[in-house]
Amino acid sequence: MSGRPTFGVVVLTMGKRPEDLDRGLRSVLAQEGVDTDIVVVGNSWDPVGLPDGVRGLHLPENVGIPAGRNAGVPLVDGEYLFFLDDDASLPDPRFLASVADRFAADPRLGLIQPRVVDPAGLPSPRRWVPRLRVGNPYESGPATALWEGAVALPRAVFEATGGWPDEFFYAHEGIDLVWRVWDAGYLPWYAADLIAHHPVIDPARHDVYYRLNARNRVWLARRNLPVVLEPIYVGTWVGMTLLRVRDREALSAWFGGLREGMAQRPEGRRRMGWSTVWEMTRAGRPPVI
Repeated sequence: MSGRPTFGVVVLTMGKRPEDLDRGLRSVLAQEGVDTDIVVVGNSWDPVGLPDGVRGLHLPENVGIPAGRNAGVPLVDGEYLFFLDDDASLPDPRFLASVADRFAADPRLGLIQPRVVDPAGLPSPRRWVPRLRVGNPYESGPATALWEGAVALPRAVFEATGGWPDEFFYAHEGIDLVWRVWDAGYLPWYAADLIAHHPVIDPARHDVYYRLNARNRVWLARRNLPVVLEPIYVGTWVGMTLLRVRDREALSAWFGGLREGMAQRPEGRRRMGWSTVWEMTRAGRPPVI
């Protein structure tokens, strides 16, 4: 044993970005001061051509983003877990060592998301800063949402949350995880001084996008919120969607997802405590927005 911090690293891919995937894997392999155990989860793709020291897991079908990440966790060893998207990379070889130092220094710290930077210098979207009021993106602080492309947690915290919500498939799985980190008594943190690279990509706006966003908003509430807050949270997002979205087909898909979320009860309900509601409110985002 080296005595160094250990990270189980899960990289999810569909095999459509081989150059980006290779760049990200090599940035993890180049990390100094830590030991890494890396698995590439191929969502409907058999991982091939991986660098030495990296293993692959072939999922014959696309099980979605959260379930794909969960599938990789049992295959890697490490006190900490690190999830990396296949188009993200770490420019600093001391990134994971810095993350481990912060977890060791503050036992209440339960999750770290770095600041995300486009390597070509394009302006960062506001969704990359995980708080309601973005403010200064160079300022660290509690995270009340999540950009999921480069996320670190102690394994014990991840297990306490129950992991990523498998059935979400796509959209809002990061918010679900952050809420559960809060409710487990830990602090999710946006570390603005730690950098991950990721290109600016506009999320595809299509029927499935709108449907899953709406369905998962409902499931997020039904999995986590006290019953009295569920309609407030969902109602808030109905109002915001009506203000933001003008396309009739998009609205039709969104309301179809809303009906789906109400008709189907999600698995794994864990009602958050009112103390968690208060802590998140103090952090700037009550869980009704």
